[in-house]
Amino acid sequence: MRRLIFFTLLLTSASQAAPTNWSQFRNTPSLTGVASSTLPASLRLLWTFDATAAVESSAAVADETVFVGSASGELLALDLATGKPKWRYRAASSDIGIGESSPAVAGGTVYVGDLTGVLHAVDTATGKARWTFKTGAEIKSSPVVAGDRVLIGSYDGHLYALETATGKQLWKLATENYVHATPAIWNGVAYFGGCDEFFHGVRLSDGRQVLDLSTGGYTAASPAIVAGIAYFGTYSNEVIAVDIAAKKVKWRFEDPDRQFPFYSSAAISGTLAILGGRDKIVHALDAATGKRRWSFATRARVDSSPAVAGDRVVVGSGDGKLYVLDMQSGKKIWEFEAGAAITASPAIANGRIVIGDTDGRVYAIGQ
Repeated sequence: MRRLIFFTLLLTSASQAAPTNWSQFRNTPSLTGVASSTLPASLRLLWTFDATAAVESSAAVADETVFVGSASGELLALDLATGKPKWRYRAASSDIGIGESSPAVAGGTVYVGDLTGVLHAVDTATGKARWTFKTGAEIKSSPVVAGDRVLIGSYDGHLYALETATGKQLWKLATENYVHATPAIWNGVAYFGGCDEFFHGVRLSDGRQVLDLSTGGYTAASPAIVAGIAYFGTYSNEVIAVDIAAKKVKWRFEDPDRQFPFYSSAAISGTLAILGGRDKIVHALDAATGKRRWSFATRARVDSSPAVAGDRVVVGSGDGKLYVLDMQSGKKIWEFEAGAAITASPAIANGRIVIGDTDGRVYAIGQ
């Protein structure tokens, strides 16, 4: 009996100690921005890495490794515990670089797009290229892996589906303007808001478009999907909730006093949709109705997309600070002064926050 109890305790301890990942932009294929790990009660800076050029790319964390791109044109693999580089992969020249495209990790491969329009597939262990695929214009969208295919949007106006093993094009969907947003995956369909003011749904299996809904707003933010509802902000100063099955807008939110675009992508947790605005405010809306629940003011626009860990919201601001807020009230719990604008979005894994700033520094924060 004692042996059984001891073995059970060992299993429980191992389960609790199991590492958690943040393997792509917004963590999950449905882009909810919710971490699978919580944060420690107290936070402090653990390490800083100098990437030498602006970091607008949001990090991915997998198997104790941080993957992040920089304007220097490098994709970096850093040790999560120490911040020491494991390898560097040259994706593009330093005068072009990697912009907002954020790495996605799956099956021993890390994928990232660059501003020359190339999607790179790189071996996570060695940092060697597996394949590359050239689109017709710059890539700011982040890759999403769905089974045996990886999706990527391009400023050439297309969403591409490529074979993960080879980079072979399986299909592409044409839109009427840039594809800036990262697609969210829901029930075998990729959904994204386009710069053509339409919300698109395209079937993963064959590239057939199954939804083409006019939203009336140029959209750069990526949608977050929960229970068949897609949430995203637009350049028409609105946050929109789309009922996918009904193929119609469920609600719209527009601040009655401050009309500014929404570039930040929403995090959806519990009953809240939380996102930043170019009005310098973090907004928390009721996910069912679109009514404001709380707001938190920063000193510059909030293009960073919030991440949720347990009962806390983590988000960067152009004012150079990383904020940790109480999810239910919006009250500030903690802040970190980076000193340069933070436009990237936080990644949260193993109880740590990883984020970069426009001065080229990558930070790990935890306990």
